[in-house]
Amino acid sequence: MEADSKQHVHAVFESIAPKYDLMNDLLSMRRHKAWRKFTMKKMNVQPGQTALDLCCGTCDWTIALAKASGSGQITGLDFSQNMLDVGAAKIKEENLERQIKLVQGNAMELPFEDNSFDYVTIGFGLRNVPNYLQVLKEMERVVKPGGQVVCLELSKPGWQPFKAVYYLYFQQILPLLGKLVAKRFKEYKWLPDSLKQFLDLKQLSELFQKAGLHNVKAYALFGGVAALHIGKKENN
Repeated sequence: MEADSKQHVHAVFESIAPKYDLMNDLLSMRRHKAWRKFTMKKMNVQPGQTALDLCCGTCDWTIALAKASGSGQITGLDFSQNMLDVGAAKIKEENLERQIKLVQGNAMELPFEDNSFDYVTIGFGLRNVPNYLQVLKEMERVVKPGGQVVCLELSKPGWQPFKAVYYLYFQQILPLLGKLVAKRFKEYKWLPDSLKQFLDLKQLSELFQKAGLHNVKAYALFGGVAALHIGKKENN
């Protein structure tokens, strides 16, 4: 991805931050909370465990990880300061400021040492990075041996006629909702374009393996609208 394209992605998320949570409900048809709940059940976070949440946005998943861990240090990283500012306000409301640390940074060059976290997660952010494999390799690097790399992301349903309806919604209706609700047509026109270029369930599983992860499990959610991928780092 060229520099101007990176800047465009950054500008998109900086501009939509105030309406991001509302638009997330519309974008996922209000299913993203159920998907995250399913993900947390599969992860089975234990008290005191640590996690790094990449592309953490407004920190819903970051907060969920902190509550599940109870006492473990949770770090949220995002390249959009506006998103982090919204997330910081939520963290303050939940009185989790001591447990959660927010970092503005690049998911492709993580500012953390090898083998640092029990979990490394990315929710609805992988399709927006310049190099999917590089991010997964970085996630594999900073997760502890035996730890989990977890990706919850929009995917590509394969069943017709649902597939046709799905793409109609994303390509035609969603940008109009973005214009009406968030006053941002071009930004929400870009999001479905990013999905068209993204990987399907099988392709992402293969990329997890290419990044060095093992025991990769993939779950299609809501007819394939979203997908959960979990891979483990091999014990040394």
